[in-house]
Amino acid sequence: MPATVIAAPLQSTTPRGRPIQPFDVLDACHQQMVTALQKLQDLVSHLQETRGVDAQAQEMARAIFHFFMDTARQHHIDEEKHVFPAMLRSGDDDLIRHTLRLQQDHGWIEEDWLELAPQIESIAAGYNWYNIDQLTLAVPVFVQLYQDHLALEESLIYPEAKARIAEWDLQGIGREMAQRRRDRI
Repeated sequence: MPATVIAAPLQSTTPRGRPIQPFDVLDACHQQMVTALQKLQDLVSHLQETRGVDAQAQEMARAIFHFFMDTARQHHIDEEKHVFPAMLRSGDDDLIRHTLRLQQDHGWIEEDWLELAPQIESIAAGYNWYNIDQLTLAVPVFVQLYQDHLALEESLIYPEAKARIAEWDLQGIGREMAQRRRDRI
């Protein structure tokens, strides 16, 4: 008889026993983004100082590459699917305008990342196929765009979404987000 596989619960709890909500996941990802953006800046500084790819640069680039290729993209999908629609249906002109800007930011972020990704990937693989001048110019633009994007989400969009999305919707959103992440494993 085959062993029974028991699926892990789709929602876990915080150390205080409160169920983890979708915005807990989104907020945690924002913190990871801040860290990844700092690592990206650190990588450029490291390359400028060492004038080449060493083990530390490879490790940094690997982590950065995987984060922006996977986690950051999944985060944007979550926002596009679960947060932004409620804001666009709000009837509030300011919320709609800011949400449309954030959607546009996602496109610009992706475009900027697609410019950076081949160089970061080559560093991760141990190659010196990067252009330090281009990285020195492009990384600050990418970082600033992300920082402005995160600030708008955290100061306006997330608080408004938390107030407007019903509890039962949050539970469904949490299940969908957890299931999609489990399906990727």
